[in-house]
Amino acid sequence: MSETSHSLYSDFPKYRGRINQLKLENEEFARMAAEYHRLDHQVHGLEMKDIPVTDQRFEELKLKRLNLKDELFRMLLPE
Repeated sequence: MSETSHSLYSDFPKYRGRINQLKLENEEFARMAAEYHRLDHQVHGLEMKDIPVTDQRFEELKLKRLNLKDELFRMLLPE
């Protein structure tokens, strides 16, 4: 169980400005960031509330969140 936030801002603090900029200027980034936030909130909620869920489903959610985070990070990097 983890109480650590995995928000984009906490995981990529030096990219705060770039995250904000892309959310405003890039529709795809904004959509993906919203999906990432939803997944992170869901995973964190399952961890904190000890809600019954299969290990497989929990791992699927975490893997989906990780893959999305990787895609978002690539978009944050300068071209």
